[in-house]
Amino acid sequence: MRSKAHWGYDARFLAACAPELRVREEELTARRIVVAEDARGKVLGLASLEGPDGEGRVARLGLLFVEPAAIGRGVGRLLYLDAVRRAVALGSRRLLIDSDPHAAGFYRAMGAVASPGPAPGSASGLVRFEVAPAPLAGWARAWTGGQRAVHVGNVAEFNAQFADASLDREQRAAHDYACLAAFYSPCPAALVLPRSVPPGWVALVGRQLGWGPDVEVYDGLVERGPGLSDRVRARPALAGRITGRGLPLVPWGHTEPYARLAGLPWRPRELRYESKSAAHALFAGILSGGGHPRIVLPAQWRAGTRRAAVRLLAERTRRGESTVLKSEHGVGGSGTTVVSPDGVRAAGGPRALLRRLPRGPLLVEEYVPGPPEPGAGPRDLTYDGFVDGAGRAHQVGAAVMDVAGGGYRGATVGPGVVPGRLAGPLLGFGAAVGQELAASGYRGWFDVDFVADAQGRLAPTETNLRLTGPSAAFMVAARLDALRGAGHLVRIADRVELGARLPQGRLVELCGELARDCAGLGAVFVPAVPTGAFDPEPWLGVLVAAHSAGVLDAAEALVRERARAAGAGLGGP
Repeated sequence: MRSKAHWGYDARFLAACAPELRVREEELTARRIVVAEDARGKVLGLASLEGPDGEGRVARLGLLFVEPAAIGRGVGRLLYLDAVRRAVALGSRRLLIDSDPHAAGFYRAMGAVASPGPAPGSASGLVRFEVAPAPLAGWARAWTGGQRAVHVGNVAEFNAQFADASLDREQRAAHDYACLAAFYSPCPAALVLPRSVPPGWVALVGRQLGWGPDVEVYDGLVERGPGLSDRVRARPALAGRITGRGLPLVPWGHTEPYARLAGLPWRPRELRYESKSAAHALFAGILSGGGHPRIVLPAQWRAGTRRAAVRLLAERTRRGESTVLKSEHGVGGSGTTVVSPDGVRAAGGPRALLRRLPRGPLLVEEYVPGPPEPGAGPRDLTYDGFVDGAGRAHQVGAAVMDVAGGGYRGATVGPGVVPGRLAGPLLGFGAAVGQELAASGYRGWFDVDFVADAQGRLAPTETNLRLTGPSAAFMVAARLDALRGAGHLVRIADRVELGARLPQGRLVELCGELARDCAGLGAVFVPAVPTGAFDPEPWLGVLVAAHSAGVLDAAEALVRERARAAGAGLGGP
């Protein structure tokens, strides 16, 4: 009653509510009443989960009230998440909430979806919300065996083993992207990071994703260059803490130093399909067996010398054909250049253009033209899956990537993101690649990237034998579906430009403000890469999530606008 009165209702209205709000002792079990208590046992709030109905499908959040003095301390969030978790355990498919209109913002921020009009049968202006409770996706349980995991952010170490000529020696960007270690599984036990991360960042991410306060962070281990796993091994106490707890270790990708840290055999041949030419041969082998009529493979030639590359590019330019030039290895589009005949001529010819590219062997590949009309459908797509320790291939899903000029900028995952006419062929071919990778001995996460052509067919372009930005989006989607109800769309944006380099404290404040503002839209904001905010040209990597495309777009636009405006009042350069 104190909680209800908090909204300023008069005594007459509260008296009319009293019978409905009274909880009798004999109802405690039947209505599944739970309470939130402080450390001294004082009750701070209560909630009831009523139903499910006779078919075991529909449950109802009957009560959720918080002591006024405790409002704003996260008590309501804990009670709500507990109710959704218990609804999943009961097998409910729908959770109904008839909310006081003053509490509607809370339920919207928690991801509940409002039904149009007042709650059915309600004479007091209650607002009806619905949630679709969902267990953690089967692939997410299989990924770490249902356990929390230790995440090792060895991005630079993985890149260095392939000598990608387009990456800087210090691997600063790789150390920034190692922050994605927060999302190597849906719920980490510990993060092992090369660079120091802002105080408060992990706590904010943990609140958004319901991790709890016990995620351990070991950061600041490597500021420049690769070598995270060896740096951990050089600290026996830390290595023992990380490896001696019986928890699975999840790296960005497999390397020889990581194998030594984890006590695993090192078989570098397992990573051979990280090579773009080897992946092309793998695709050709799968397609030679038939069964994938909507998949086409662009022609590819290996130019062992720059002179050979010049000849191939010149010949294609004379025929009026666009060309894709690729390094054997490269991440996020590094080492990949798309050139049209006009672009070759504007650069001064094939020889002049190739002088600007990183040294080393080149792959010359047929360019696949996309849909003729902008917005006719997605152009760049990816399939994610993994091979478990027993050699079983698991399908995670399909995503649409944001790619510009051959460079990856982000991705969106979730129901309906990939149109059905593309989803079937993409999932079928991705699963076939997973089977071949399993047979080759590879164990771990992988993806297959595609481009869509003008006829709506898909052309596979490469495999990545590691975690990626889209994989982080899939992990967050699985976690939010289990926390807040099924059906989340999740977008990862690689770089959101900041208007200024902010002090650490102000950066965390900004991220907290963005989390609150996105919650007001019914979206979730998660700062994914905070350390880029301290680079000379500051930026953030972010994740946003919502139950609808409109809300997702609005949340991303809000984040980008606020990020650009950051620091406007600081003054000076």
